[in-house]
Amino acid sequence: MTLALGLSAAAQETYRFAQRDTCSLYLDVFRASEGSETTFQGKPKPTVMFVFGGGFIMGQRTDSFIEKWFKILNAEGYDVVTIDYRLGMKGYKVGKGLIGAYKASDRFVLAQEVGVEDVFSAVSFLAENKDLGIDVNNLVISGSSAGAIISLASEYAIVNGRTQGLPAGFNFKGVMSFAGAIISNSGAPKYKSAPCPTLLLHGTADKAVAYKHFGALGRGMWGSSALAEKFAKNGWEYCIYRFTGRTHEVSGYMEYIWSIEKEFLEQNVILGTGRTMDVTIDDPSLPTLSWGNISVDDIY
Repeated sequence: MTLALGLSAAAQETYRFAQRDTCSLYLDVFRASEGSETTFQGKPKPTVMFVFGGGFIMGQRTDSFIEKWFKILNAEGYDVVTIDYRLGMKGYKVGKGLIGAYKASDRFVLAQEVGVEDVFSAVSFLAENKDLGIDVNNLVISGSSAGAIISLASEYAIVNGRTQGLPAGFNFKGVMSFAGAIISNSGAPKYKSAPCPTLLLHGTADKAVAYKHFGALGRGMWGSSALAEKFAKNGWEYCIYRFTGRTHEVSGYMEYIWSIEKEFLEQNVILGTGRTMDVTIDDPSLPTLSWGNISVDDIY
């Protein structure tokens, strides 16, 4: 097992899980709080793996903003693993308009797939280092913005048989996507089998990650609404929460909508009730976050 490094005040454990040509990749483990309830109705609560956002050009696995959510999870009895991944769009110039987006689409797909590869490496590391006490057979993946894209794409890869580097028979117990989508340059996503229970959270006015579908000629983003439509047609298990008029700020709503996440984790993941939800939320009490109105052009 890779030697644990010196820790920040918040992270309890830090490990290097992969060495790439360009960088080392690390993960932090935040343990459930002492005395917290780590089971629900007699069943163990899953570990939540988090993939940060930042448009594939920036971001970090741990910061003060996201640690507030980790503390909520820990207090509720959930271990958290937050991971690095390579930033596949960093330094890449995206042209304006449809032509620029078309030319950049292959690079976006590559950035997504590089992130998936790094997620799989993190899962493999946890599986190989059993003394860490993280049960990879009880693992929920979650992500914000670009991290939500990677999270959805990781499950998409698994159900389509692309599992290189993963333990045999592995699948996530659930996906929690905060303003995510699947990026494709070969048409709408096609699932060969049913994905695991999926929680989709998205603002209906998001200009950074498509809420519905953005693109042309088989290339683009298929967002939460488009994915929910596909899941519904196939009878697959999902819960979508559509935040009316909200923008990309939903990517940072983790700590503000814990009750929604908790219900999904308890009912869909732990108890396996098969619950499907399609909810529209218009809640003025939810905060307006500073990055909410960011668009694709702003990012690139």
